[in-house]
Amino acid sequence: MSAHAPFTAFRIHNDDAGYRAGLEQVALDQLSPGEVVVRARWSSVNYKDALAGTGQGKILRRFPLVGGIDVAGEVVASRDPAFREGDAVLATGCGLSETRDGGYSQYVRLESKWAIPLPPGLSLREAMVLGTAGFTAALALLRMKDNRQTPAHGPLAVTGATGGVGSLAVDIFSRAGFEVHAISGKAEATEYLTTLGATQVLGREALATTRPMESARFGGGLDNVGGAMLTSLLAQTAPYGNVASAGLAASAELDMTVMPFIIRGVSLLGVASAGTARDIRGQVWQHLGDDWKPRHLDTICTREVGLDGLPEVFATMLGGGSFGRTLVRID
Repeated sequence: MSAHAPFTAFRIHNDDAGYRAGLEQVALDQLSPGEVVVRARWSSVNYKDALAGTGQGKILRRFPLVGGIDVAGEVVASRDPAFREGDAVLATGCGLSETRDGGYSQYVRLESKWAIPLPPGLSLREAMVLGTAGFTAALALLRMKDNRQTPAHGPLAVTGATGGVGSLAVDIFSRAGFEVHAISGKAEATEYLTTLGATQVLGREALATTRPMESARFGGGLDNVGGAMLTSLLAQTAPYGNVASAGLAASAELDMTVMPFIIRGVSLLGVASAGTARDIRGQVWQHLGDDWKPRHLDTICTREVGLDGLPEVFATMLGGGSFGRTLVRID
């Protein structure tokens, strides 16, 4: 492909004209450097993408950049012998739409160290229904299991269960043999969450305690909300259970005592998906293509748009209307 041939990308600017984002024509030599050139086929929308695409969060560290923290497609050129033309690859995080051009583009240049060969059990489309959200949920499970979490500890709670990470976590955790209790403020989502594998769907009042310790109700869980709900989940976690923190949809604050840690031996595990080491990243994606592959990806994918549909999706997501996963088709 010519370095100067134009193609379409969703690009974000912040300059004297203000913060703005939209479709424009770019060329390969305008993109961040990388050893692997990919013809992108699919991407997805994450909360971080919505913040970046609207300027409501300080995500991008330089401008202009192409948005999109996820991408999957086929290699069209490579200077790294590990990748050949036609290879199916994916990338999530790794600085995309933060320090380098991202996946909302017909062509993407990737550093080969972050390009992951598509696992045999996944299609390119399925990989992007998963995307950063599925990777985050599976990384949380890996961290919990590495810290000796087992189904015998009791059910895993998932907060923000109707969002992308939450929906996929419900499915992945139940596929891995855990009982799952979904926490959601959307009563109308009960059937959706039980379809994904939740044995119980609880309202937000289940995590409304303000006491430093409560009766142990959960074996552990994944929190996507932060703030008081995370505090309450820790206060209700069984001895030596693990709670993975992956989001701050409600608050970045954590007001609590150390009692769950020193009385019950509860562990609070951080999940930072964007900068995960290559070997762990590959391990997680192998699980996602095999024994942890969600059984309800078609149900979790609630919307599919082209690049021109991104602004509307961002507005819906930031307005609290997010439900499941939005797939981005790159024509």
